[in-house]
Amino acid sequence: MKRALLAAAVVTIILSTTLPLWAHCQIPCGIYDDMMRIKVMREHITTIEKSIAMIEQLQGKTSAEDVNQMVRWVINKDEHADALAEIATAYFLQQRIKPPKGDDAVARTRYLAQLETLHGILVTGMKAKQTVDSEIPGKLRGLVDELARLYFSEEDLKLLQSGHEH
Repeated sequence: MKRALLAAAVVTIILSTTLPLWAHCQIPCGIYDDMMRIKVMREHITTIEKSIAMIEQLQGKTSAEDVNQMVRWVINKDEHADALAEIATAYFLQQRIKPPKGDDAVARTRYLAQLETLHGILVTGMKAKQTVDSEIPGKLRGLVDELARLYFSEEDLKLLQSGHEH
């Protein structure tokens, strides 16, 4: 029993210290793949959407197996909402979105719109954790698409929409 508890503790410590590294390091290495981050955000939204659908499907069922599955889907939904927030904060807000220098009003307006959109992603992702509202994934998709529109050039947007990258 003690060995099992020790093993579980070791695994927990290892996973809790290594998983945050997935998003991207914060060392200014210059190796960024912004398009991939948008694609990953979209995958998280699709997973949230599927989780909500599965929770709704299991609603009202009372067998131990169904309750267990519902709990697993709730955890899955919440983990993907957290991962979406991690990309929005640790990648875009902390590393990629920069305030404009000088008095460029257009750049400032774009910057503020990017911040507002990222905040919207964070708040809507939080609502995804709090509810099983099936409209949340669509709202998140719209916000991620808006972020892409505000962040990328027209040429890059075409590449992103076609599934190709530089």
